[in-house]
Amino acid sequence: MQEIKTEKFSWIDFAEPNADDILKIQKRFNLHPLVVEEFSTPTLRPKAAEYDNCVYLAIHIPLYDSENKTTYPGELDIVICENTLITSHDVEIYQLTEFFNELKKNKQKRELYMNQSPGALLRYLLEMLLESCFPRLDHISKKLDNIEKEIFAQHEKEMVFEISLVKRDILNFRRTMKPQRTVFESLTQEHKFIEKELRPYFQDLIGTNIRIWNMLESAKETIESLEATNNSLLSNQLDMTMKVLTIFSAILLPLTVYSNIMSMSTNIPFHTSPLAFWFHVSIMLALAVFTFIIFKLKKWL
Repeated sequence: MQEIKTEKFSWIDFAEPNADDILKIQKRFNLHPLVVEEFSTPTLRPKAAEYDNCVYLAIHIPLYDSENKTTYPGELDIVICENTLITSHDVEIYQLTEFFNELKKNKQKRELYMNQSPGALLRYLLEMLLESCFPRLDHISKKLDNIEKEIFAQHEKEMVFEISLVKRDILNFRRTMKPQRTVFESLTQEHKFIEKELRPYFQDLIGTNIRIWNMLESAKETIESLEATNNSLLSNQLDMTMKVLTIFSAILLPLTVYSNIMSMSTNIPFHTSPLAFWFHVSIMLALAVFTFIIFKLKKWL
């Protein structure tokens, strides 16, 4: 547990809180049992609830797993009391940690961000977390541009797996962000511990969330179009390969029939001639050329 104290209010941050930490917070702030339960159990969906002495929020922050190359949701529990902001998270949210450490070390930033109320700090915190999504979205956009270049550089097979990775990343990003809007909308309503003057700022956060969602929608449509294009090019390559194999099979078919007929006869024509082999080879080549000409005339080649 870490705490930053100012003359106006305090910010307490829990990283992977244990039972003792939760018990201390419950006794210190007399939190509702439902809030304590939320601290100790994962919350699958974003949530906002108001109690007698606090406001509880549960949101999910999109975090990136560099090993598996995908986005995953990091739960952040927030409690706003009269003079305290409490945050709790089971996974490392590096944006939050950096922001907390900056305020702890830098007096000027404490004066800037912690000179009003817990609700005002919450607004800065949510704004920072949302803004941190844009560099990630720019990175996804660069990946899409690279995939497009590689597809039209005839590297379709190599791009199949890369497209799947980016598609999964976008999907998980969308699943994390989509439900958040209801929480931000709830903050624009009247709450006991959130000042009325902050409502326009929380309304602006809704706009930021919509911008992120629109960029995700655009990325989703782009990756689906690139996947369709890549599959089309792969399918065309397969069709061309099958066409070539079919033509070879069709040209060799008359030769196979002719050789089988010759093997069925006990008296092969010109079998006594020293040029018999070359004679039959010439007939087979003529059959192959004849078949090829027919294919050309039918425009099958």
